[in-house]
Amino acid sequence: MKKILYITLTLIFLLGSSSCDKWLDVNVDPDNPNDQSATPEIRLPWIQHYYMYAWGTANTRSSFIDGILTYVSSTSSNSRLAAWNPIQGSCTTIYQNWFLGAAVNLKPMLEKAEEAGAYHYMGAAYCIKSMGFLMMLDIYGEMPYTEAMTGKYNPVYDQGDVIYNGCMEDLDKAIEYFSMTQEAGAPALAEGDSWNNGDVSKWIKLCYGLKARYLLQISKKSSYDPNAVLAALQNAPQSNDENIIMKHYNVEGDATNFTIGDPYQANSTWNSAAYGTSQRATRWFANLLTNNYTGGSGVVDPRMSKILPAMMTNIELNSAGDIVSYEWARDVGVDMMYSDVRQNSGPSNSSYATAARTITYSITDDTERAAFIAAVPHPYTETGTSVAVTYPKGAFYINSTNYKRAGDTVYVNMRSNSMSTSGRSVTDMYYYTASDANAVGGTGSFFVRPDSDSDILTYAEMCFIKAEVYLRQGNAPEAYTAYRAGVQASFDRMQRKLNEWQASGTVNPDQMPMDPADIAAYLSSGAVVQGAASLTMADIIKQKIIALGFNMQNWNDMRRFNYSAGNIGSLGVVYRDYVRPYEFTATNIMTGTSPSDPTYWFRRFNHSTHESNYNNEQLMASNPLAMQDAIWSDPVWWDKE
Repeated sequence: MKKILYITLTLIFLLGSSSCDKWLDVNVDPDNPNDQSATPEIRLPWIQHYYMYAWGTANTRSSFIDGILTYVSSTSSNSRLAAWNPIQGSCTTIYQNWFLGAAVNLKPMLEKAEEAGAYHYMGAAYCIKSMGFLMMLDIYGEMPYTEAMTGKYNPVYDQGDVIYNGCMEDLDKAIEYFSMTQEAGAPALAEGDSWNNGDVSKWIKLCYGLKARYLLQISKKSSYDPNAVLAALQNAPQSNDENIIMKHYNVEGDATNFTIGDPYQANSTWNSAAYGTSQRATRWFANLLTNNYTGGSGVVDPRMSKILPAMMTNIELNSAGDIVSYEWARDVGVDMMYSDVRQNSGPSNSSYATAARTITYSITDDTERAAFIAAVPHPYTETGTSVAVTYPKGAFYINSTNYKRAGDTVYVNMRSNSMSTSGRSVTDMYYYTASDANAVGGTGSFFVRPDSDSDILTYAEMCFIKAEVYLRQGNAPEAYTAYRAGVQASFDRMQRKLNEWQASGTVNPDQMPMDPADIAAYLSSGAVVQGAASLTMADIIKQKIIALGFNMQNWNDMRRFNYSAGNIGSLGVVYRDYVRPYEFTATNIMTGTSPSDPTYWFRRFNHSTHESNYNNEQLMASNPLAMQDAIWSDPVWWDKE
């Protein structure tokens, strides 16, 4: 389906309701469709793209909240999310791409598909509609739904149960339409489908997988039915061959998203998680990969070197300035929960010394100055309370006189260059700190390179859902079987993509396949539960986090389990060592005073300015806390008992 994304379209049909009537009275050029003429196979890939952009942004922003990613210290909305002191600036991009790019096209596509007897496009429309509005519920809680996209300028807000039930009904409609035979002459689904290449059976599996995901998501509700989840899983993906994946490409000269300006074909989450140099993995997440949490085995996960980026260190240059040797330094993750790193302006970005550079630090505390000197790997001169360090040509350093930031080279940013952001080739997505040097400042991450796949729904996730359901039922043997299958599926899925990268000709070691012996050793180690009797919910969710990566479902799960409160039945503490950000001060936003109080935790987003500016009356009527600080910690519908 790569060819679909090369089609040059006038995107006027996205906002076609504002078109002049006279344009509807003339014959339409099929190569330049408008709102009235665009056929289902033209609309669908754009609906898929803009849904995915909203989803990718939601993945990144929720990963700042759930402690998997963080951001350099700044006043930006993303940095504020990581501090749990959010502002409304975080609330627009997801909303905008869903409604303006995707949802606005659903009704017209349904109408055209019905006219043509293109029932599979109708199935796709209902499936994506459910995905988008369930995402809106997960993020914002109350939302216009029944009156959304009907032409009303002030649509009423629906409560979460209405949105949820409507979306589940839409999934059933989607399955019904996918099961029908299209009329003669109707466009084949493969002509417009950038997810499953027209494979109707995979769309049906997606629908059932979504049903399983969202039937589990109401685990706090009295209506939660474990047997319904298990029944849906029977028709969901049963292997990695049935994963629902959107392929992405690192393309020179790629066109750009009209709402944001990012390349169309690049990975949906890369655009927000690894496009720039401000994003970092957290220590809490890194500890899951190194098993260095409380009670952890200390066994390093082979997936760690594929997920956490690395940069060159101990670089040696020849007389011409060429790199002749180096080592890799793996990111250690920023400790957001137990350190004041961001309160001291960190973490800072690394610079590369194209010539020797001396930086003088003023350190008045004798103990701190001695500790600093002991850690300095480069020549230095101490004069009173000042320490002048000379960073040689070829070294990475922090361009700051703040001595507390001098060691920030241990934090490798997530950036991975595309052909739209100074990339050197379609297979070289290294982040080079200096454009005129070959020193690699970052190898990127498996989940968020420009040509990383977007895992929309995977067999691994289905396995972990099954494991959770069975463990809740007290059926440890079945839970253990599903848990082990999920871990194996995660490795196999990752290995498949790594083999693709290797075959493409990349030289990035983090894109090379894992050693099967390392995988086998890990699977038989203390990092993975070795018997049903020892399995806990924390074990299941830990592996689910790693398998999903930077994915909004991790935040959804975290809310279902009340973060680390440990007050969900007899399941115990699911998120070990998890606490609110060390720098947290926004008690006006997260108002609870103890972990057992739901409002102690980050629960939802405020609404977009589009709603507060243009539909404010309905917004204010939707929730007593609407547009107040405390709305951010108000649980959404499925997050309440």
